[in-house]
Amino acid sequence: MAFSGLDIYKLLPKTNCRECGFATCLAFAMQLAKKNVPIDKCPSISAEAKAILESAALPPIKLITIGSGENKLDLGNETVMFRHEEKFRSPCGLGIIIDDTSNDREIKEKIGKINQLKFERVGQVLEVNCLALKHSGGQGRFESAVKLLLENTSLPLVFMNNEPKSLESACEIAKDKRPLIYCATKDNLAVFAGIAGRFNLPLVVSDADLEKMQDLVSELKNRGLSDLVLDTGRKNIADKLWDLTQIRRQALKKSNRLLGFPSLAIAENADPYEEAMQACAYIAKYAGIVLISGISSWETLSILTLRQNIYTDPQKPLQIEPKLYTVGSAGRESPVLVTTNFSLSYYTVLGEVEASKIPSYILSVDTEGMSVLTAWAAEKFNAETITLSLNKSGVKDIVNHKRVIIPGYVAVMSGDLQEQSGFNIIVGPKEAAGLPTFLKNLN
Repeated sequence: MAFSGLDIYKLLPKTNCRECGFATCLAFAMQLAKKNVPIDKCPSISAEAKAILESAALPPIKLITIGSGENKLDLGNETVMFRHEEKFRSPCGLGIIIDDTSNDREIKEKIGKINQLKFERVGQVLEVNCLALKHSGGQGRFESAVKLLLENTSLPLVFMNNEPKSLESACEIAKDKRPLIYCATKDNLAVFAGIAGRFNLPLVVSDADLEKMQDLVSELKNRGLSDLVLDTGRKNIADKLWDLTQIRRQALKKSNRLLGFPSLAIAENADPYEEAMQACAYIAKYAGIVLISGISSWETLSILTLRQNIYTDPQKPLQIEPKLYTVGSAGRESPVLVTTNFSLSYYTVLGEVEASKIPSYILSVDTEGMSVLTAWAAEKFNAETITLSLNKSGVKDIVNHKRVIIPGYVAVMSGDLQEQSGFNIIVGPKEAAGLPTFLKNLN
């Protein structure tokens, strides 16, 4: 739990020495509570008080990193139960399970398909974050499959292997890639802790009971392991969601450090619709990483789209640079459409304009990331702001005509906009889906 300024002040020496740069210890404590200064600025604080404050400053859910380099996956570091309280910080990782019983050709083909699962949505690239290799084959097969993965993908890896010797060999091969080891239980705790400790790798700890889970975590921490991920095993959706929620609540509301780690959930299911539903449920509440087996584009896109929506900062809407954009080989007779700089609005309009195959210009007006109706209600998408954007974009010098198309939902401003801008205002369709037909019939 974060300390208030007064809580921090009680732990300070109260000498008012000013060596920290502040007139009083209380002033320093207030700035420390706001995280504007480091605790090291106080030269006289006791080691005990420093340790208490540093511990309190740690995130309630530890940040765990899987993989290395540009494709590393960060889990945890969350501070709130609900997104509207602040924001969710580390998007849930989506991983795809590959079984080592597949032959080399099948594994390569599956990796190739997974590498193609990249989608652009509202200016962001959505993609799978890791691969999980499950050991089901014969002796030596897991290690050879690991080598195959390392040759064909740069994604972080999860090793799902309960055979210590095979797992240790695989970790030796891939130690520089920092794979996640799955999983330590009460029956293999010492062995798996030894492997994770030797290679300094993150470790999944698993038990169906949260009380027993805490005992395992406590023992692992005593062994010097702190990069942990929690899993309560495979359960029905209701029970799994209960576990995930309780882990999050205990960490955030009760400052329970033994449950202050990201969680893992497996949604592997032969029915892709059931699998997608489970994965989405676990992402919403509150898995740090979800593993599935399906590689269909529709399934992956639906899961990634939901994740993107949940992990978008509600205080900072996705927005693009407000300016004039060219679609296709637009020329001096091409139509000019106006929308806001809210990413979803712009990319929706862009997609429909591209579908029309009519080269056009799209003027994105700075509305601080608000959608059309929201910005209009907030008086950020009106005759004045659109006129200012038209003048700033230099569109008068780019096209030969003086026609501008505005969204149908704000038709009420057309007269005022025409008077202020000097352009002939054309009211377009209310929904972007109507743009292809509208543009084709414009002349």
